[in-house]
Amino acid sequence: MTIAVTRTGVPGSKTAHMPATGPAVAVPETVPGAVPGAVPDTVPDGTVRYLRIGGLELESGARLPDVTLAYETWGTLNADRSNAVLIEHALTGDTHVTRGAGEEPGWWEQLAGPGAPVDTDRFFVVSINILGGCYGSTGPSTPAPDGRPWGSRFPLVTLRDTTAAEARLADALGIRSWYAVLGGSLGGARALEWAVTFPERVRRCAVISIGASSTAEQIAFAQAQTLAIRQDPSFKGGDYYGGPGPEAGLALARRIAHITYRSAAELDGRFGRNPQASEAPLEAGSLAGRGRYQVESYLDHQGNKLVRRFDANSYIAITEALMSHDISRGRGALEEALAPATAEFLVAAVDSDRLYFPAQSRVLAEALPGEVEVQLIEAPIGHDGFLTEIGQLSGQLREGFFS
Repeated sequence: MTIAVTRTGVPGSKTAHMPATGPAVAVPETVPGAVPGAVPDTVPDGTVRYLRIGGLELESGARLPDVTLAYETWGTLNADRSNAVLIEHALTGDTHVTRGAGEEPGWWEQLAGPGAPVDTDRFFVVSINILGGCYGSTGPSTPAPDGRPWGSRFPLVTLRDTTAAEARLADALGIRSWYAVLGGSLGGARALEWAVTFPERVRRCAVISIGASSTAEQIAFAQAQTLAIRQDPSFKGGDYYGGPGPEAGLALARRIAHITYRSAAELDGRFGRNPQASEAPLEAGSLAGRGRYQVESYLDHQGNKLVRRFDANSYIAITEALMSHDISRGRGALEEALAPATAEFLVAAVDSDRLYFPAQSRVLAEALPGEVEVQLIEAPIGHDGFLTEIGQLSGQLREGFFS
């Protein structure tokens, strides 16, 4: 069953799932035999919808018996269903790529919207909450068959698992082939997985700020984040629902991650060694009472902000999915693994990225079929430049992918 709710009906808590508010929309009970276009055109753009896709066998050998995916759409699917574009979100992103009928801004409005490079007046844009997430898709905080949250019982999911799930949603929408699939960071890894797993279904693929796999260093940073959550006393092995959550651990995980999202030059230029307001780190009478530097206050803010909107178990589940990213796994050497892809590729990197280095994008581009040039986004900010400076790729996107 699928229902749709407006953005105001998005879960009020991090662990909620499929809120009851908002207009119900009838859609096929099961994906097989689904009627293309069953979701009516009267549903406003930027509305969260939910589709049950049935049971899903996972790479690990485990099985999720009843999977729901949350998604949003913008624009109109044309008669031959050839104008659909899939935009994949990053680690803690949601489905709200750009504003729709409401006024809530999206996280990639430079990229998508009326008149933007991905013009929603021309293209039918879809964004799907990743399997394991906490913005409506089946994840650790959603009910297992016994009615209790999955919690510690939620299985490991990989990017190939979430791609298989998304393919069923595309089937239900009647989309046999994407005009383009694109994303940055984790979203770029998801886009690449689509192009290799379902080459006949992806005509264009943009892979931004990610390489062909997560490296040992990137896995190491990720492990530090997940361990910060797991070692929080309130984590309780992942079964904390109904009580205090591991907020300190999740906030610490975000601090670690955010350091990798920003460049050293960005942090030094913005904060330097300055103390935070009236706090004086060197004037405290004790270690326990010392004040903070501005950069510490900034990281505290980033950590606390995420705690208010994200589920700790989902952070672990999605981080481990990113750790699993390896387009070559079980497919041979890199060039061999990428050989089945038939999409036109755009590969881009942020010049100051110290999480996913531009060199990784170059290795990927060189291994792809054909001649693929790496587009460089110039941004002193670091990895997050793929979000803030995506406008630098407008020319390539308008003149190439979306001309």
